[in-house]
Parts: sequence; structure tokens; C-alpha cells
Amino acid sequence: MQIGVAANFTDPLSLPIRYGAQLAAEEINAAGGINGRPIELVEREDYADADSAVVVATDFYNSPVVAVIGHGFSGPTLAAAPVYNGGSNPLLEIAPAASAPAVTDAGPYTFRLCPSDLAHGSALARWARERLGLTRGAVFYTNSEYGRGIRTAFEAEFASLDGAVVGSYPYLGDTPDVGPYVDLLSRDKRAQFMLIAGYDPDARTILTEARKKNLTIPAMGGDGLEQIALSGPVANGTYVTSSYFSQTATAANQRFVSAYKARFPTAGEPNGSGAAAYDAVYMLQEAMQRVGTDRKAVRDAFAGIGTATPAFEGAMGTIAFDENGDVPSLKIYVGQVRDGVMQPAEGQ
Repeated sequence: MQIGVAANFTDPLSLPIRYGAQLAAEEINAAGGINGRPIELVEREDYADADSAVVVATDFYNSPVVAVIGHGFSGPTLAAAPVYNGGSNPLLEIAPAASAPAVTDAGPYTFRLCPSDLAHGSALARWARERLGLTRGAVFYTNSEYGRGIRTAFEAEFASLDGAVVGSYPYLGDTPDVGPYVDLLSRDKRAQFMLIAGYDPDARTILTEARKKNLTIPAMGGDGLEQIALSGPVANGTYVTSSYFSQTATAANQRFVSAYKARFPTAGEPNGSGAAAYDAVYMLQEAMQRVGTDRKAVRDAFAGIGTATPAFEGAMGTIAFDENGDVPSLKIYVGQVRDGVMQPAEGQ
């Protein structure tokens, strides 16, 4: 039986999707497969590009594939969703890391295994206000669906907690020109922290510019800053929300991390994308063992996880879907870069 896997496998954040899916499939096949039949993964590169994702989705739709784990990012996931949700024989799409709020409404055959940007933005606001006791912040946000989603959720939650945003600054690209914004904050001195609603490369640029101009207020960001620790000393102290930490001490996660490192010894620590892909294959195994390989039956069995059937306890944590295919059951963690390493933050 065939399961599709689609992502940008040249991207270090998405490559673990391939590894996690491969690991789970190998383990399941070694134990006898699904009702005696082996899993065959069909991998397709989408280049993190919307048009390529549509082509991949169309090929999968017209193939014997029973379900698809992908795509790696929100843009390709949303672009492909109308294909998977359309026609007379829709195809289950399981996104390991598509956090954009719009995924909630992408269709009844689109599910995700990560919290949305709204949850990350709200968690950052609560961390700043309740854990750090800060009342005034500045927001830098990449002017994309991801950046705007984090910013909107953060600002709404922060305001509800009597916090104030003293400046909200959009930018574009991996090396944004944020010098004027940093100068303004340095002169104004009201901001007690800065939120960077973006990705690792642009966050590194912003942090470097801020430190260069002696703006040393704390920085924080969402899961787009997953690998900010690799930026060196400039990232020390940065807080980052994540739905997954490889250090999480649950039995399911410890088994996954141990097996992942043994199977892919040069890959480094697994990330949430890899853990979610691993969990997705095992969730599909459970569903198909019960209902077979009919696409609608598999989708309905998947949708019932956490309601019609018990929640799934996986590497990601407790997975139970709501009526929109979202996973409010998943916890959001806060990490902090210390001595060049992302570690769980103290006080959670």
C-alpha cells in the first residue's frame, strides 16, 4: 500500500519529514506491515513552491496512493489542498508543519500535526507578559502569511493581558533593512523586548543589527526560529516557541529519538516535522488496520482520532483532532538559546 510523502527535501527543516516517514515505515514493515502488506513510500519533491505542490498533488491524486504526508510548509500545503479535497475521490493530506491559520479551513481532507500560528502567537504573548513580566514590546514581522499570523495573534493576546506594542514593523527577505526601525527603538527606549515573527535568516539579520546598535532587550519568536541557535552568540537568550523538543522525556518520544539517531546518525536532532511525519505513518497504520485502504474510510478513521477512537500518544505528544483537523491537544513549549544550544526554557 502506498503513502505519499511530499516536501522540499533540500531544506533542513523539511528533510526530517522524509527521515521520520522512512523510519516509521521501516519499523512497521519489519513487524509485518499493515495486515500483512508492506508500506511503500512514494516521495516527491515540491521545492517549497506552490505550483510544484499542485503538480505533485495532482500526480498523487491520480495514483494508488492512500494518503499523503505533506507538504513541508504552509504555502505548498494550502496550494495543494484544493486538489486533495476535490473531485470524486478526495485524498487525505496530513501536513506535519503547516502552521498557517488558513489550514484550518483548507478542507475536510486536510489535517495537520502541529499547532497553528495563532497558538504560537498567543503563547509568546503569555510568556512575555506572565512569565517575564514585560508590558511593552516591539514586533518585527515578515510580511507574509506566516509573519502576519504570528503578529496578529500575539498582539491580540498581549493586549488582552494589558500589554502594549510600541511599534510594529514589516519587512521582506532574508536580509531585511531594519536599521531605521532599530534606530527608532534605541532612541525611544520604551520597548522591553522584541518579537520577531519570521524565520532564522531574517531573525539573525535583525538580532545582529540590534546588537550592533546596543539594543540588548530580549528577543523571542515562533517556530520559524527553530534553528536560530546556529546563528552563534548573537542568538543567545532568544526565546522560541515550538510544538516539539527532542529532549521531551515521554516514552514515545524517547523511543523515536533513539531510533532516529541510530538510523540517521549524521542527521542531528530530529525536529517537529520529523516527529510529526513519524507519528503520521503510525496513525495511518492504525487506521488502515481497522478500515482498509479506501480513501474515504481512511480519512474518516483519521478524523475520529481523539473522539471516535482514543487519542494517539506519539513523539509529538497527545494527538486528538477537532472538527477542523487541527490539534488543540498538542502543547506549545518555550525554548531558549543558551551557549549556542536551544534548550527548554526555565519556568514552564
